[in-house]
Amino acid sequence: MIMKVLLVEDEAGLVLTLTDRLQAEGFEVSSATDGARGFELALSENFDLIILDVMLPKKNGYDICRDLRQKSINTPILMLTAKGETIDKVLGLKLGADDYLTKPFEVIELLARIEALLRRSPVQNQNNSAETFRFGEVAVDFKRAEVVRNNEVVELSAMEFKLLQFLIENRGNVHSRDKLLDEVWGYDAMPSTRTVDVHVAWLRQKLEENPKHPQFIHTVHGFGYKFTV
Repeated sequence: MIMKVLLVEDEAGLVLTLTDRLQAEGFEVSSATDGARGFELALSENFDLIILDVMLPKKNGYDICRDLRQKSINTPILMLTAKGETIDKVLGLKLGADDYLTKPFEVIELLARIEALLRRSPVQNQNNSAETFRFGEVAVDFKRAEVVRNNEVVELSAMEFKLLQFLIENRGNVHSRDKLLDEVWGYDAMPSTRTVDVHVAWLRQKLEENPKHPQFIHTVHGFGYKFTV
């Protein structure tokens, strides 16, 4: 699945440089060169990440960040600032930013920050809040640990739900059985890789329309499993 990034930055050269590099890394990039347009885009479209400059014409980055959070837009925000003072960084974080980067910066550091933010980001989807996720005829409520399919509650065990949540939150990525054991069952548990296969089979049985030909929970032969929508 292609991740969508909104870049709100008024420095034309930086917009061009970052857009080219992010696209090369596989991101879909939309951009705005003033705060008002950036705010409008952030409200009207679904993005996986917002890169937001502080000093912008028409509406500054702090105001954009604050107003997005007040409207329950939980998309991760990485703020760019030319100021190095701690107070500016603290203000951005208090207003709801997830991270900040001081100009000038190396693009490789920006990519590392983006990767970290996306890795710990709550699930975002065009029809979902951070607490819910929909795929096919299935609705997942993470806060209530509840799964509904075709308007009927699906009974999942705690480990089945944890596995489903991990796959959804890291959708598009391939996960080995060993990684799933570590991330879902934990280092202290002693299950076998066969345990993963069994739980995946149970999830498919309960959630896929055709468990033998799954639409969402895929086997990547020789590697492991991945969730796609």
